Amino acid sequence: MATQRVGMAGLSRQRPARLSSKLEGLSYSSFSRSSSPFVSTASTTATAVATSCLRCQWRAFTASSRFRQSDAKPAPPRTTAPTSTAASPSPSTSSAATKALPVAAQLPSPLANAPRSYGKRTNEFTPTALSRPIGMPLPPLPGENSGIDTRSLRQRRDDFVNYEKHLVRREELKSKIVKPYFRDWSNLQFHKGKTFLAPPRLFRADVSLYFPNLVGQCLLAADKAQAAHDQTDTTPLLAQHPVSVVALFSSLWAENQVRTFVSPEANPALADLLASQPGGVQLVQINVEENPLRAWLVRRFRGSLRRRIAERDWARYLLVTRGLSDDIRESIGVLNSKVGYVYLVDRNCRIRWAGSGPSEPEERQSLVKGVQRLLAEAADARLQAPKGAPSSTVQAEKPRPKA
Repeated sequence: MATQRVGMAGLSRQRPARLSSKLEGLSYSSFSRSSSPFVSTASTTATAVATSCLRCQWRAFTASSRFRQSDAKPAPPRTTAPTSTAASPSPSTSSAATKALPVAAQLPSPLANAPRSYGKRTNEFTPTALSRPIGMPLPPLPGENSGIDTRSLRQRRDDFVNYEKHLVRREELKSKIVKPYFRDWSNLQFHKGKTFLAPPRLFRADVSLYFPNLVGQCLLAADKAQAAHDQTDTTPLLAQHPVSVVALFSSLWAENQVRTFVSPEANPALADLLASQPGGVQLVQINVEENPLRAWLVRRFRGSLRRRIAERDWARYLLVTRGLSDDIRESIGVLNSKVGYVYLVDRNCRIRWAGSGPSEPEERQSLVKGVQRLLAEAADARLQAPKGAPSSTVQAEKPRPKA
């Protein structure tokens, strides 16, 4: 019995070694005869078993490295030059578009050193008179800057999966996050927030830039308004009169600064022109309230605004809640949201004169002289125009250059 037990134990110890040697022989023979079309079933099975065992061992050795590779950040997409010439504008096209812009739009901004609500903090600033025109480089069109998303579902989907547009949106959100909240208030220490001084004379019409189109609700009574959601564009409103004095503000502090330019108490000469030339001069007031709660309060107390403003000016008082982007603010010089701004705009929506902050006596005089000069230019244009010719409006400007 002892001899049999020893023999059985020896066989049991030799059996795994023999089995492994047989499997290795089978796998070697199957690989060596892989070129033959006739392969036995036993060799195929042994090869599959050996291959699966090796695969399991490989998985066991490489599991950690796979997890590390899955945790790694994906590489950014490669940006290659477009192969088609139609996708990218040619140098001649871009140069032609640049030449089509006004000369004042190609020059650096005259407000480069003015304090802003973003960027580096300014410790000392003295406002200077505008040396060059300010405004948008292209003429405005009705419906622009309304803040309403008119894209279709397909366009929204394409923009959602566009990585480059995500990067642009990311930069916009970053600029809003890093913008100091109290920077506009702290910048009021520089001459009560005055960004620039008004120019002593008007800008020439051929070099002037444009006032942007803004969309807002007017102060018309409920029975005269078509609906509560109706919006009014500033471009057709400014084109109705040869001269428009545009007051832009967004708070009570800014409104009081604007009143130093246009109120009858501060500027009686301008009030006389507005009363004597109802078809030639108009006063357009734009109240910018981007905060939804403040905008709701302004709509809620619209009756008090009607009692304070003459009825003929209800259609020229607009409440704008969106559409005034940072690019537009930078172009027209609205660098502080707590400061009021006044613009003198002609029939073609060109900014011929601009003022900011509390007015100075010289600025009020230059505003009145500018209104008189624009009225004289409009009278000369009517005399020189042929009979039956339509009046020039902003839609008659030259078309925009193609991008």
